Formats: sequence, C-alpha cells, structure tokens
Amino acid sequence: MKDFEFYNPVKILFGKDQLEKIGDLVPAEKKILLLYGGGSIKKNGVYEGIINALKDRDIVEFKGIEPNPTYETCMNAVDLIKKEKVEYLLAAGGGSVIDATKFIAAAVSYEEGDPWEILSKGKEIKASIPFADILTLPATGTEMNKNAVISRKSTNEKLAFSSPYSFPQFSVLLPEAAGTLPKEQVANGVVDAFVHVIEQYLTYPVNAPLQDRFAESILKTLIEEGPKTYKNPKDYESMSNLMWSATMALNGIIKAGVPEDWSVHDIGHELTAFHNIDHARTLAIVLPGIWHVLKEEKKDKLVQYGERVWNITEGTDDERAEKAIDRTVEFFESLGVKTKFSDYGIPAETIDKIVDRFKKRGLIFGIGDRKLVKPGVIRQALEDRL
Repeated sequence: MKDFEFYNPVKILFGKDQLEKIGDLVPAEKKILLLYGGGSIKKNGVYEGIINALKDRDIVEFKGIEPNPTYETCMNAVDLIKKEKVEYLLAAGGGSVIDATKFIAAAVSYEEGDPWEILSKGKEIKASIPFADILTLPATGTEMNKNAVISRKSTNEKLAFSSPYSFPQFSVLLPEAAGTLPKEQVANGVVDAFVHVIEQYLTYPVNAPLQDRFAESILKTLIEEGPKTYKNPKDYESMSNLMWSATMALNGIIKAGVPEDWSVHDIGHELTAFHNIDHARTLAIVLPGIWHVLKEEKKDKLVQYGERVWNITEGTDDERAEKAIDRTVEFFESLGVKTKFSDYGIPAETIDKIVDRFKKRGLIFGIGDRKLVKPGVIRQALEDRL
C-alpha cells in the first residue's frame, strides 16, 4: 500500500426527511444564492422543500445550469453574486449543478486574472464562498469531494480542477427525488459511478486488499442494484443503494493508498467537448478501448476484477481478462448505454482532433496510472471503438 493522507469534512444527510434540516445548517444571517438547472426541482418538490426550510431568509435564484456546466454560464452567476452581494451558495440538482457551484464559489474569490486559469493552468484556489448542496441525481460523487469539471463553449474544452476549498459544507442526498428521473439518467448514473471505481481500482497491484475489496463491493452493488433502479427509478430502496454507492465511489476512501488512473475520464471529456455526449456514455465508449490496448499491462487486475466481481474463474489469464472486458460492455449495454462511436454518429475524424489536442497540451510523458497512455495509445483505444 502507498502512503496517503485522507481528509473529508463533508456532512451527509441522507433520506426522506433530511431536507427540512437545512434551516439549521445554512447561516441565518447570510444572503443565499440558490442555483439549479432546468427546473426539475420545481416538479419533484425539492424547490418547495428548500423554500419552506429557509423561510424568511434572503434568497436570490440562478437558474439554467447545463448538464455539462459551461464557464460562460458560471461567469454569469459570478456577476450576479457580486451584484447582489451574495454570501452563501446552495446548489440543488445533480452533479453538474454542484460542479458549477464549486467553480462559481472559487471564481468569485479569484483575484489573479481570468478564473478560467483555475482550469486551463491549474492555478491555485486560495479562497471560496461557502456552499452546500441538495443532491437529486446519483452519479458523479461530487457531493462528497473537492473535484469539479467545467466546459467552455467558445473553445470546445472540458477541464477539471480540485481544491480543498471546494468541499461542500454539507450535502443532502434525496433518493426519493431521484425516483422521478428518466431511465436514461439513471443508467448514466450507474455507469458514471462504476467507472469512477474502476479508475481507482483497475490499475496495478500494490498489496491493498482492504481498498480492493471496498472497490469491489461498490462494483457488485452497482451491478445488483443498477438494473433494478433502471427498470423502476421509483424503487426507493434500490435508488438509495445506487445513490450511496455513487457517493462512496468518489469520496476519497477507495483511493487511499492505491494508484489512480483517470485516463478514461481525460479522453472521455474530449468526446463531450466535441460532440456534447453525456459524460457517462463517453466513459462507456473509452473504457473498453483502453483495456483492449493495455490488456497486458493491466492483466493482473483485470483477472482479479473478473474473478471477484463477475465470477470468471475458468480459462487462461488472457481469456479471463477478455471475458471481464466483455462482461463490462454487456453490463453497460444492458442499461441502454452504447459503447461504440457508430452508436453516437461520431466520425472517425474526431480521433485525430482528440489526439492532436493532447499533443498540443504537451502530452509527452503520458497519462494514467503509469503514464502509459500516450497519443499512440489514445489513437488505438479510440480506433478500437469505431
């Protein structure tokens, strides 16, 4: 096991009767900005619950955060915060709303130039407006971590940042509200959480059996509960298990002491940037390609994954590794999440654009757990998915 530090200060309130408690958690004297997306919180009762819990508070609203939140929209919120002298942010919705809120909270306090530099140049965040969130869609795990991803329409880029100032003060998780989601969004949440675990688990062995089994338990839970929730999003018990699995997948626990990869995410972000494909679906496209190209390098963990998660115990190591990849693709496809370029009408020319973009960013030493993913590997992995 590798050396590590673990810190997570986020207070979690989970379940049906938690929303009413936010009145005791949001400072009474602060002017609040409530941020949300297209208005689903007004259909599922969350908006009314928030207003009732924060009655008599000074609340300003910002609506219209996109499924892939954009820098341009975030900066409109920054302008509103400065104009209205807002002191506290409350995000309500899915991971996109929360990610946008994290960036907005940091951008308001960024005084060293264009806040886009936080993403494009990795500039350090030194302060942030305090914020919290109400989660209605299980997927990203952003409700219990310090990470966020933001897109920029003007340049077709999608970039991530991470800062200890970007932990929510608290997160309210509402499985009941998630029960109103379309099946496609439920499927996205299952796949997103699944690949989050994979990026921290399927790397190379470092003698971290507890972490491996934590990760495997989340994967097996997603395999068991995901199809139930996809079939019936209103199944409160399965939705609860999905929501908590998605949170546990990316709150820092399973990455402690083990190597991480994230090359699938890095490449998948480019598919979203160029073609506006749902984030989870880009992961489902890229993951099998990376595994096929790096099957030899990842064989030890692929075989372990196949045995412990999919009960694949027969055949040579090569055969077992291949079967593990196949079972993963079948799982994604069973949720209606397709895994090929052709399923989304992505032209082959996009491969050149993505490879060129990584080259321009100086991808000399590679990305991934051992920096194995260089431009040639990216090209092969994407060609595998044509």
